[in-house]
Amino acid sequence: MKKISMLINARDRISHINPELYGHFSEHLGRCIYNGIYVGENSTIPNTDGIRNDIIEAFRNIKLPVLRWPGGCFADEYHWKDGIGEKSKRKKMINTNWGGVSEDNSFGTHEFMRLCELVGCEPYIAGNLGSGTITELSEWVEYMTLEGGSPMSELRKQNGREKPWKLKYLGIGNENWGCGGNMRPEYYADEYRRYQSFCKNYSGNELFKIACGPNSDDYNWTETIMKSLNKYQTRGISLHYYTIPTGDWNKKGSAREFDNDLYYSTISKTLYMDELITRHTEIMNRYDPNNDIGLIVDEWGCWYDVEEGTNPGFLYQQNTMRDAIVAACNLNIFNRHSKRVIMANLAQAVNVLQSLILTEGEKMVKTPTYHVFGLFKEHQNGELVYCFSEAAETGDKDKIPLLSSSASVKDGVMTLTLANCSLEDSAHISCDIRGFECTEASARILTAEVHTCNDFDAPERVTPAAYPVKLENSVLTAELPPCSVVSVTIK
Repeated sequence: MKKISMLINARDRISHINPELYGHFSEHLGRCIYNGIYVGENSTIPNTDGIRNDIIEAFRNIKLPVLRWPGGCFADEYHWKDGIGEKSKRKKMINTNWGGVSEDNSFGTHEFMRLCELVGCEPYIAGNLGSGTITELSEWVEYMTLEGGSPMSELRKQNGREKPWKLKYLGIGNENWGCGGNMRPEYYADEYRRYQSFCKNYSGNELFKIACGPNSDDYNWTETIMKSLNKYQTRGISLHYYTIPTGDWNKKGSAREFDNDLYYSTISKTLYMDELITRHTEIMNRYDPNNDIGLIVDEWGCWYDVEEGTNPGFLYQQNTMRDAIVAACNLNIFNRHSKRVIMANLAQAVNVLQSLILTEGEKMVKTPTYHVFGLFKEHQNGELVYCFSEAAETGDKDKIPLLSSSASVKDGVMTLTLANCSLEDSAHISCDIRGFECTEASARILTAEVHTCNDFDAPERVTPAAYPVKLENSVLTAELPPCSVVSVTIK
């Protein structure tokens, strides 16, 4: 067991934690949308307007705040008019990015906005800059947000939606350094300036425009974009970074079969997110010292080799306690950078990459990653407070910090989230809490052997449970077993 001293100073309020830091991502990829979120109105699986009721409830239970759609790489080949009107007449297309399957466009703008209404989350639309036109994107905004008096608003009404939707988040392009057009940052910046100028605010709706930011450590892209744009043109730039256990995109490693060394390599690579955000933030600070432009990590998570026997283009993978530790570490990092990071979107919500949920016919499984979001949800809209822990390391080849943590205060309640990243050592935590009157504490834990997952035969193998902690004279003590995630509520 390793003893770790911690200090929380609640008087030191650092930044506001936007709910959108706990956001998610849904792409027309594999079984994320079809046979995942959307089963159609005629399905025997209980649904509302074709959207699975159990998934709606699951999303609501973790207070899912924002959902990105329709991609991903799919976004820059998506033409929104193909996905409106009578479903039998919608134009079919081939999904060239993901599996070469036929896309019937039965899930389009109306279905996505209905999903967001049912969940109670903000929609985040990724617009087509790569293969689309300015007219196409500007008309999509008009279709969604203008009250009336134009061909697009009348078309929306003909398709069954009288009142416009509220759309806050609009991404203009996706990965335009790669699948979105293989552009240079200078070229993309000029294209972005053109496109965004024709995306208007209608009927009291105010767009929060998001520019394509860097791939991982492409600091030149960030520098170029920040030089080229200002707060009147964009409110956010994106960042994409995936955790690849081996560091090799050609052989990423299995979701379920890994040794201790590969586990620690996975955690080491996921903790690189902190350095990435720090360095991109330093660039942004030079051009935007007032934090008018936010950093949006709208694709993150573990990317493994697909499960054996599944379509390589569907990116289906299982989800173990290793993924729970990855999720906890990233969410704590986002909390700690919440002065600049204003949104993050896990890839992806259902059946793809590091999913919240897996489905198979009528069956549904909540993954360990899902339960981490449940443990962390009370951070949403909290105020980040100073939280320090003594350095302690774990692992052999890849030395990593043993403990990941963050703390926030909201409505007179403190939430402290902890992850013990070690596979061998328990952690005895002694945390001195200052600037906050507290008399009681309770906790929930998610823990299991690191390879453990929930599957369709045992969907509750890994679930949170109550966990004992002590609070005496404003000192919190707890023992965290190896490979565990704990959320403590302090009042």
